[in-house]
Amino acid sequence: MEAPSGAGPPTFLAELAQELADLEARDLRRRLLEVEEVLPGGRVRVGGQVLLNLSANDYLGLAQDPRLAAAAAEAARRWGAGAGASRLVAGHLRLHREVEEKLAAFKGTEAAVIFSTGYMANLGAITALVGPGDTVFCDRLNHASIYDGIRLSGARLARFPHRDLNALEKLLHGAPPRGRRLIITDSVFSVDGDLAPLKELVSLKERYGAVLMVDEAHATGVLGPGGAGLAEALGLTARVEVHMGTFSKALGALGGYVAGDRRLIDFLHNRARSFIYSTALPPPVLGAIDCALEIVRREPERRRRLLAEAAVFRQQLAAAGLNTLGSETQIVPVVAGSNRAALDFAQALREAGYLAVALRPPTVPPGQARVRFSLSAAHPPEALAQARQTIVRLARELGLPRT
Repeated sequence: MEAPSGAGPPTFLAELAQELADLEARDLRRRLLEVEEVLPGGRVRVGGQVLLNLSANDYLGLAQDPRLAAAAAEAARRWGAGAGASRLVAGHLRLHREVEEKLAAFKGTEAAVIFSTGYMANLGAITALVGPGDTVFCDRLNHASIYDGIRLSGARLARFPHRDLNALEKLLHGAPPRGRRLIITDSVFSVDGDLAPLKELVSLKERYGAVLMVDEAHATGVLGPGGAGLAEALGLTARVEVHMGTFSKALGALGGYVAGDRRLIDFLHNRARSFIYSTALPPPVLGAIDCALEIVRREPERRRRLLAEAAVFRQQLAAAGLNTLGSETQIVPVVAGSNRAALDFAQALREAGYLAVALRPPTVPPGQARVRFSLSAAHPPEALAQARQTIVRLARELGLPRT
């Protein structure tokens, strides 16, 4: 049946348009930014302008490494462009097993399982491990995928203020006596750049009979003597039950993982829905992951250089009075305050030759909009030195809040 002539848009679409207009009025509307070309030295071309990319998570500069591209091409040549099925049907290639074995050795665990993305790894693991009657204790600043996994699981959410161990202990003490207790934390918090108090979290979970899951997305490849993350750096690998992370940041590829005891991994094979019902990760991506794991093992100077540059970056911005929220890593935020102030700061930086994206609610709390700077080993030291000077100058000119 044809729609009446001259009929307006359906109410549904009109409502969506109004919501978009509301977001625009509050400086919260988001739009895709097209990168026209990726260039050496951590630079990109956007709108015809070459910018130093201070927004990507390519911490070790591996996304453009020709060795990863060659490994991806070789895997495609040998195994094809796609796996063709889910892992439990006919998509489990020998290449999946080989990369997972290398990953487990990298993490220092018995076994590991690869998911299509980090988001799917969190959803799959959390919904498999807890359900109604269980309680999940979650740091307020954990990644959105963790919260989504908790919601889908049906478990009770017990959220504690960021890194507040006293509040967490009170929640643990008052939790229902029955059901599984799962504590989840990021190791590196993606919007503040600080670290989880992992030693204390391990002590609390052992005292209260809980299980600990650590999301090492922004630490994998960067922290620890072998680059395996914060748990490795602190010598706590064996005391953490569930290790989660991604290949899409420092390792320059795509995918997520969970590592741990072999029984945990076998259980996830059987109960993690985002693993069971997803087509297996394609061979070219596996080839790139395999190559990246080898580079991380053989070239520790990449993460050493990154962390050294990040320390200087943080110190100089903080010394200039900018609020970096206690960052301890290669993620360095500068608080702007209002949504408009953050957008203006990002635009000024772009005009000066830097790509640095504004983070606004709901990614960050209201009134704490910021520009987050993500450093890479691909950035030349002289470019970062110039970036620091420009950031401080523009922040002062725009009147950003001082500490």
